[in-house]
Amino acid sequence: MPRFAANLSLMYPELPFLDRFEAAAQDGFKAVEYLFPYAWAPEELATRLSAHGLQQVLFNAPPGGTDALSAQQAWDAGSRGLACLPGRESEFRAGVELALSYAQALACPRIHVMAGLAPVDADSAVLRATYLDNLRWAATQAARQGVDVLIEPINTRDIPRFFLNRQDHAHEIVQDVDAPNLKVQMDLYHCQIVEGDVAMKLRKYLPSGRVAHVQIAGVPERHEPDVGELNYPYLFAVLDELGYDGWVGCEYRPARGGQPAGTSAGLGWLKPYLLNQDA
Repeated sequence: MPRFAANLSLMYPELPFLDRFEAAAQDGFKAVEYLFPYAWAPEELATRLSAHGLQQVLFNAPPGGTDALSAQQAWDAGSRGLACLPGRESEFRAGVELALSYAQALACPRIHVMAGLAPVDADSAVLRATYLDNLRWAATQAARQGVDVLIEPINTRDIPRFFLNRQDHAHEIVQDVDAPNLKVQMDLYHCQIVEGDVAMKLRKYLPSGRVAHVQIAGVPERHEPDVGELNYPYLFAVLDELGYDGWVGCEYRPARGGQPAGTSAGLGWLKPYLLNQDA
């Protein structure tokens, strides 16, 4: 049975961020993920995790910047990662080092390194070579503390010009880097928008051992997974059939988000899985 992690950046928007840990635990989640932790001290986040019996299973390395403040400013300014961008290597490395310091404090076993936006008229071969070099360096650093580095194909409707869009491209990159702790973050929402044929993609790539994290959301609105064109109960059964024992991140925007208890009200899809989990 899949194990679900609440994405606290998108879920529980009706609450201040630090209050979302308690809300997720009360709704039965055992783990959380989010985009970025850098607006808060790692000690504060660790306290929230411990107080509510939660595991931190994923967060993103900074999308830009060299410290916590500039990382937040980079996202707000439109930066979506540095890994493929030539000339930004020192900034990329500082961001990865910051992410790894948070990962150590939060006992988080994986970080997502965003590829970045391909500049208009950029040489794709140069971007690819930069991407490979940066990922090799990041994987080496992360391996020293037992952390996996993840890359994620993201659809270009949500993030135009994002460098990495397809599952086959991501797996090709992982094979070319050839680091055992570089793996793929497979978001089924993005996969459906770009490629479709999601069940067959799961059957192809999960047995490779190179998928370390799965994420879900309804398509096309990115609401709860029981709304939209994807049949998630079927896909969850495929995960079980394939023996996937990793986490499934609920990276969706609740349809009633912003309303009091709106996120919790939309969790009817989750309750049968929680009942089985507790059985």
